[in-house]
Amino acid sequence: MTAKQINTLLFDFDGTLLDTNELIIQTFLTVLDEHYPGRFGREDALHFIGPSLEQTFMAIDPDRVEELTVQYRSLNRMMHDELVEEYDGVAETLRLLKARGLKMAIVSTKRSETIRHGLALMGVSDVFDVLVGLDHVSNPKPDPEPLHLALEQLGASHDEALMIGNNSHDIEGGKNAGVRTAGVAWAAKGEEFLAGYKPDFMLQHISDLLELTKVAVK
Repeated sequence: MTAKQINTLLFDFDGTLLDTNELIIQTFLTVLDEHYPGRFGREDALHFIGPSLEQTFMAIDPDRVEELTVQYRSLNRMMHDELVEEYDGVAETLRLLKARGLKMAIVSTKRSETIRHGLALMGVSDVFDVLVGLDHVSNPKPDPEPLHLALEQLGASHDEALMIGNNSHDIEGGKNAGVRTAGVAWAAKGEEFLAGYKPDFMLQHISDLLELTKVAVK
């Protein structure tokens, strides 16, 4: 049976469309060093990229999840614009995909207000039909709930959708939701790490999506 053509793209945000890796690492290390001096380094912080803040802080200190989350978000907002950077070709490729009629959504473990701020910084606020953030669901990725919600709001079917992300949560979430998956080779944890979760595709550059969706560049 031939797979249906992909006409719906579900994007993770952090580390997939916007390079927030340094921002996330520095925010975590600043917060954690204040409360647990010397316990966490950059290598540890890499593992915190992807899961929700609640998932991460629950594993670190279940009694202080809310306190640490509030502090993280406040510091993250202060440092955001200075430390984020757009990946090569993202805005241009997103606009090409949008112009050619693909349905597109953000499906992230970040809160929607922060995602909107990042999209505005990139100048692509008008590109996405749907935005599903942490505040829209009870169960974040890798649970399929956010992907199901995005597909429902887009009026899209699972067999025509592709989940694109930089982390295990994205690939596992896509598989759990019954959609095809694509990892991004520019993931902070590395292409090899992501390949271990067996995504259907591995993007070397965001523009690979133009070919994947069977849309020739004019």
